[in-house]
Amino acid sequence: MDGKYVIRGGKVIMPDKTEAADVVISGGKIEGLYPPGNAPAPGYETLFAQGLYVSAGFADIHQHGGGGSDYMDGGEDAYRNAAWAHIRHGMTSVMPTLVAASLEGTLCGVDGYVKAAKSGRIPCNLLGLHLEGPYLSPAQAGAMKPENIRDFDPREYELIYRASGGRIKRWSAAPELKGAERFAQFAAEYGITLSIAHSDADFDTVVRAYEMGFRHVTHLYSGMSSVTRKGGFRRAGVVEAALYLDQMHVEIIADGCHLPPSLLKLIAKVKKPGTVALVTDAMRAAGQDVKTSYIGGRDDPQPAVIEDGVAKMQNREAFAGSIATPDRLIRTMSEAGIPLEEAVRMATVYPLRMMGVGETKGEIRAGYDADLCLFDESIHIKKVILGGKIVYSENAAFQSAR
Repeated sequence: MDGKYVIRGGKVIMPDKTEAADVVISGGKIEGLYPPGNAPAPGYETLFAQGLYVSAGFADIHQHGGGGSDYMDGGEDAYRNAAWAHIRHGMTSVMPTLVAASLEGTLCGVDGYVKAAKSGRIPCNLLGLHLEGPYLSPAQAGAMKPENIRDFDPREYELIYRASGGRIKRWSAAPELKGAERFAQFAAEYGITLSIAHSDADFDTVVRAYEMGFRHVTHLYSGMSSVTRKGGFRRAGVVEAALYLDQMHVEIIADGCHLPPSLLKLIAKVKKPGTVALVTDAMRAAGQDVKTSYIGGRDDPQPAVIEDGVAKMQNREAFAGSIATPDRLIRTMSEAGIPLEEAVRMATVYPLRMMGVGETKGEIRAGYDADLCLFDESIHIKKVILGGKIVYSENAAFQSAR
């Protein structure tokens, strides 16, 4: 349904407070907020939100897929399927992420994003493309295939960027690899956010990388160095540097598996407000009831086992990815003792600002895009609004957003 709405009776989560208010939507934008019962009524359809929270729609800046599809699959169907798997869980904006692959595989994945973005038929906001690799450390490969990991190659990454038509907005890489400084200069020239990922760098290398432009850390604690010993002497790694650098942005997979409550509490306490983003890092099994799946595209799969609420490598010695949805992240943070309002900010305003796209999204205020979700005390999503249109209602058939 499209038109004018008044959301009445909800507890509205704003950047600086949560309070009861009526939210008025018109023309795909938030028209204004009013004291309860004082919003204009004639010509507006009422959406009752008593007992519910009203939040900006969740933004996932690191997601590989869902609903049985991976963004490496390419094609509009894969994007639509993955998007719907997360929209029902409160997501309205996504930064599709490609895993490390061969040059041919990467270009295929890039082409899939370009076509999806041009189609205008993907049922959520596409924030730009995120490449996780292939310039990663073999020592911290995680679920990435070793044959798909390599050193920086200027001719290759320039070719990949040109193929994207300027749509690559974020690139995750290991800054200790040869050629990192030149890569950082390239990223700065084209406005690409640089993120440290799958890195075995030591503390000092991360500090230098921050100065070069690596201002973000991909899935903190996962696929990166921490305190180690060399010749008996301890040395700090990526984790410690990320916590030490006040303005370094970090993202965390708050699925209740990748990080225990103790580390979630530590991150929330140590990092400054605005520097932590919640991400699903979800692979294709997110939103599915399956026991096996795989990471990456159909042409280059990495098998995985799905159990205990997470994807594992077949030998079960390490995680192979997340099957989380955005609402699960908020729920996990809340259960760990992080205030609900701050957890919501970590999934809305903070990640959008980190990616430089928070001018009109991620907050409930007049003039901002009407991308909203309504949920109860248990973070169960009741309704999702995208661009002023109701695209999901609990116990109702999906409606097309585009």
